[in-house]
Amino acid sequence: MPRKLLTNLTRRDALGSALIAGLASPAAAAKPNTGPNLSIRVEPLFPGLSLPAQLERTAAAGYRGFEFGEWRAQDAAAITKLKNRLGLTCVCLVGNRSVNPIGMGLCDPREREGFLAEIQASIEAAKRFESDKLVVLSGFKVKHLSRTQQHASIVEGLKRAAELASRASITLIVEPINTLAKVEPLNPTGNNHADYFLDRPREAVEIMREVDSPYVRILYDLYHAQIMEGNLIETIREHHSLIAHIHVGDVPGRHEPGTGEIHFANVFRALAEVGYEGFIGMEYIPSIDAMQTLAAAKAMAETAYIATKA
Repeated sequence: MPRKLLTNLTRRDALGSALIAGLASPAAAAKPNTGPNLSIRVEPLFPGLSLPAQLERTAAAGYRGFEFGEWRAQDAAAITKLKNRLGLTCVCLVGNRSVNPIGMGLCDPREREGFLAEIQASIEAAKRFESDKLVVLSGFKVKHLSRTQQHASIVEGLKRAAELASRASITLIVEPINTLAKVEPLNPTGNNHADYFLDRPREAVEIMREVDSPYVRILYDLYHAQIMEGNLIETIREHHSLIAHIHVGDVPGRHEPGTGEIHFANVFRALAEVGYEGFIGMEYIPSIDAMQTLAAAKAMAETAYIATKA
C-alpha cells in the first residue's frame, strides 16, 4: 500500500522517481530555491522529535521555513540561533493559543482584553523568534450572541489587534477551520472543532475587508477550505491579495498531496500565476515516509512555479 500511494502521487503530476531522489539528496537541498517559499509544520511531519531535531529535518528536506505550536515551551534564543545556522525562517507563531482559546477568543466582546493581552505577549515572542506572522483563531461560537454580533466582535477585535501588530510590523493571519469533518486528523482524540466560528473562507474575506488593515490577512488552509467550500483556484485568483499564508493537506484524511481529491499541481500553478510569494506550509500527516512525501510535494510546487516563468 505505501508503495502504491507513492506511485500514484508521482504519476499524477508527472514527477519521475529520479527527480524525487535528487531533491531528497543533500546536494539538491543546498541548491538555491528559485521557486516557491515552502515551510513545514513540524509536529505532524516529524512527531516525537524535539523542535531542534525537527528543524534539522526541515533543513535536510530542503525547505526554507518551519512552523510549530506552543512557543512557550521553547527556548527562543536557542531556537533562533539554530534556525539562523540552518538558514531557516520561523514563518509564524500561534497568537492566541488554540482553536478554542478560552478567555482570549474573538467572538465574545467580554474576552477582548484577554485576547489583546495574549496577542501582545505573542508579538513579543515573535520578536524573539524573529518571526513576522501570528496565527489568529476565532474561537468557538458563543451561545448568547447571534452570528452577526459575533462577526462584528471579530472585526472589532482584529481592528484593535492590528494597531498592536502594526507597531511591530507583525501580520496577523486569521484561519478559517472546517466544522464538517467528523475527526480532526491532527488531533484525532480531541474535539473536532465543530463549534468553531470562522469556518468559511468567504466570511474571512468579508472580515478582511471590514478590518481594512494590511496587518490582518488570511491563512488559507487548503484542507479546511476544500471541505467547506472547494473552489480553491478561483478563491486564490480572486482573493490572493488577502492571503498571507497557505497550509497544505489533502482531503480526506489530511495526508500528503496526491492521496486525495485536491489536484495540488493545479493549485500550486494558480498560486504561481497570481504571483503569490508567501510561504506554503506543509501541514499534513504523511501516509508513507515523511521525507519522501516532502520531496514529492516540493518537486510538485517547484515545477508549477518554474512552468509559469517559462
